[in-house]
Amino acid sequence: MTSGIWTLVAVMAAGLLLRLPIGFSMLASGVAYLLVKGQDLGLVAEQVGNGLYNSYVLLAVPLFVFAANIMNAGTVSERIFDFCRILVGRMRGGLAQVDILVSVIFSGMSGSAIADAAGPGLVTIRQMLKKPEYTRGFAGAVVVASATLGPIIPPSIPMVIYALVSGASVGALFLGGVVPGLLMAGLMMFVVHIIAVKRNMPRDEPVPRSEWAGLIFRGALPLSMPIVLLGGIYSGAFTPTEAAAVAALHALILSTVFFRALTWRSFWGVVLESTRGSAVITIILAGSFMLNYAFTAEGVPQSMAMWVDSMDLTKIQFLLLVNVMFLVLGCFLDVSVLLLVFVPMLLPAAKLLGVDLVHFGVLVVLNMMIGLIHPPFGMLLFVTKALTGIPIGEMLKEGWPFLVMLLCLLLAITCFPQIVLWLPQTMGYVTG
Repeated sequence: MTSGIWTLVAVMAAGLLLRLPIGFSMLASGVAYLLVKGQDLGLVAEQVGNGLYNSYVLLAVPLFVFAANIMNAGTVSERIFDFCRILVGRMRGGLAQVDILVSVIFSGMSGSAIADAAGPGLVTIRQMLKKPEYTRGFAGAVVVASATLGPIIPPSIPMVIYALVSGASVGALFLGGVVPGLLMAGLMMFVVHIIAVKRNMPRDEPVPRSEWAGLIFRGALPLSMPIVLLGGIYSGAFTPTEAAAVAALHALILSTVFFRALTWRSFWGVVLESTRGSAVITIILAGSFMLNYAFTAEGVPQSMAMWVDSMDLTKIQFLLLVNVMFLVLGCFLDVSVLLLVFVPMLLPAAKLLGVDLVHFGVLVVLNMMIGLIHPPFGMLLFVTKALTGIPIGEMLKEGWPFLVMLLCLLLAITCFPQIVLWLPQTMGYVTG
């Protein structure tokens, strides 16, 4: 640890303690590093400019943010909810089961856990709270848990950013998230079923058959988006970055031409919200480029790789160590910091041990999703509380079975990489 690194860490810690925006804290720590090392401050502009404007993959992030916000403003969530009621609404804990299935479908459009919680999640919470058998804590816990599907089932904003820092194939990462995402959904539905049976929750009234045709028709157009996106990517019609633009255009056409749910005022609100969200991500990215420059200049990733090599760890032992590290850091740090600062430091060690970068990427993203639902940071907990007023303590009390389930799945994916790699390899991607 040189004086430059100590200064960087101290300035960043001070910024976080002062509750500065994390992107500004990262930039300030990078500037402090350059000052202590006596280097040209123009390196800030060089690193940020080269990082942001030389990445074609990065264009996908604001476009997926825009698409998700349009869908949340354009009645897409309500249409998918009504469609899913036909499929699983009659099961015990029907509305909770509907929420999980809605999240699976919505995940194939948005790529964002926050968008999932703020859109479909809010719709299902309102429906559940109308019925006495669903407690506030249970409703919130189900929505928070199911929202973690957003970045696992493709498309995925965190996977796009991981591809940026690792050089892994975006298409292979998207495919790698399909099986784990479906397993997550299936296990969540099983947990809900066990809880519903234990509490003797009544079955909901069936949707009258006379309404099926209308509800299916209402849900058909939104359901076409995942088919268009994933079909286009894997048929070679467009790249994952171009798919983000297609998603935004598809959502815009559905919400304006077909659903007529967007006015000029609401559309302008979507543009502003998307601009704010994209700006936050961009500032964090800019700060991460400075931190990565400092860490690379100081040889931190290489030192990390040598340290791991000296411990003579196997792949599984290394991945278990990574899981523990991310689960602990996830208690205190934002997903973006983990993804943009700590992942680049671990990549040389992962490559040295022969860990597949697609497997590593899906594992890292799943770790981060678990971090979104446990305290004290738990961004999804805070978002859901802000939207619904449900106390975080109540959600935590009801949410521990989902957390245990996710940890078990994380362990399974760690020990059995083929859960992630089978589908990419089947589709012809050469992983490694």
